[in-house]
Amino acid sequence: MTHSEENYLKEIYHLSVNATKNVNTNSIANVMESKPSSVTDMVQKLAEKELVAYKKYQGVTLTDKGRASALMIIRKHRLWEVFLLEKLGFSWDEVHDVAEQLEHIKSTKLIDKLDEFLEYPKEDPHGDPIPDKEGNFYVQEKILLSKVHLNEKVILVGVKDSSKEFLQYLDKMALALGTSITMVQKEKFDNSVVIHTEFGEKVLSDKITSNLYVKKV
Repeated sequence: MTHSEENYLKEIYHLSVNATKNVNTNSIANVMESKPSSVTDMVQKLAEKELVAYKKYQGVTLTDKGRASALMIIRKHRLWEVFLLEKLGFSWDEVHDVAEQLEHIKSTKLIDKLDEFLEYPKEDPHGDPIPDKEGNFYVQEKILLSKVHLNEKVILVGVKDSSKEFLQYLDKMALALGTSITMVQKEKFDNSVVIHTEFGEKVLSDKITSNLYVKKV
C-alpha cells in the first residue's frame, strides 16, 4: 500500500469503531480534508485490493484483511508514540505528528522488536489501546469526566481530543494520565465543574470535561 492508502484505511477504521452503519464517503472526506470525488477514487482502489467493501450510496466497510491492515498501522503509530515519549523525551502533544511519519515503516520485525524493547505497553501516551501483533487489544472501562457524579473519585485515563492545543492546555492545568480527581462541584447553568487534584482545585468547562476519559477508583 502507498502511504495515502494506509492513511485512508486507518481513518476508515477509526470512523467505523463508533458507527452503527457503513462509513459514508462524506465522513471520510471531512476527516481526510479531501474532495468526495477523490475519496471515491481511493475507496475504489482499496476495494480492488480487497481491503474494503464499497457500493455506491451504501458506504464503506473494512474487510477482514482491511481491518487487520488498519490495526497494524495503528499498532505501529501508537508504539512509536510511546517510544518518542518515554525514550526520546518528546512531550505528549508532539508525538502524534512524528508517529504519523514513522507508522509507514514496513518492517514487521522492527515493530515487534520495538514492542519488546518497550516491554509490551498496552496504551499509548493518550490512553488509547495498542493492538498486539495479532491485532488484539483490551478495552479499558472508562467514562467521560462530564458524567462523573458529585464527590465521586476517579483517575484520568485518556483523552477524546488529542489535538496539540488541547494537550498543551492540559499541561498548563497539570492534568496528566494517572491524575486522581474528585468531583467537588457541578454547575447546572453551564455544566462547568470544580475538581480537586493533588495540585488543588480547578475549574473546568463542559468542553474540557467532555474530552477527558476517566475510570472509577
